[in-house]
Amino acid sequence: MSIICPTVLASEPHAYRDQVEKATSVANRIQVDLMDGIFTPTKSVNPIQVWWPEGTQADVHLMFARPTEHIETLVSLMPHMVIIHAEAEGDLVGVLQHFQKVGIKAGVALLKETSVESARALIAIADHVLVFSGDLGSFGGHADLTMLLKVPEIKVINPTIEIGWDGGANESNVAQLADGGIDVINVGGGIQKADDAQSAYDTLVTKLAIT
Repeated sequence: MSIICPTVLASEPHAYRDQVEKATSVANRIQVDLMDGIFTPTKSVNPIQVWWPEGTQADVHLMFARPTEHIETLVSLMPHMVIIHAEAEGDLVGVLQHFQKVGIKAGVALLKETSVESARALIAIADHVLVFSGDLGSFGGHADLTMLLKVPEIKVINPTIEIGWDGGANESNVAQLADGGIDVINVGGGIQKADDAQSAYDTLVTKLAIT
C-alpha cells in the first residue's frame, strides 16, 4: 500500500519549526529536504539545526553536492533514512554503506535527466530510490509521469527496494503514481500551503484508497 509523506523545506528555523509541526500533525513519516545552495539554487536550514518530534519517522533528503562532509551530523540525528543524490560527489557507495552500518536506511535520488543504469551500483545496495520530478529547492514542480518508466528498470536491479516520488504530486495524480509502482509519495506544497493540512492529507489518502 502506497503512503503519503509530507515534506518539509525551509530556509530558516522558524519556518522549519512551523512546517515540521504541520507535517507531523497529519503523518508519522515525513521527509526533511536539506539544500546546500551549491547542488541547489537555494539553501535550507543547516543540518545542525534539524530536529523532529520523538517517535517521528523522518527521512532526510540531502540535496548536497558533497554529502560525505555531513555524514557524522546526520548519524547523530538518527533519522529513519538518509537519501543522497546519485549526481553528488564522493564515494557515494561508501556513504550509503556507512548509514546502513549504523542502522539508518540509505536511499538514492535520481534527477529527471539521470538514467537508472548510471546509478546501478547505488541502486543495487540502497534501501530506497527517490524518483525526482520536481524543481530543486522549491515546493511544487511538474509531475512528469514519464518518469514512472524508471520504476521497472529500478526493480530489475533491486526487486525489493522501496521507491519514492518527489515533485508535483497532488490529488489528481497520486492514484496514477501508486499504480505506477511508487511506494512513498512525497507531498510538499499541497499540504504545507493548505489552509487545512489534515483535510488536504486525508483527501490524498482517500485517492490512494480507491486505487
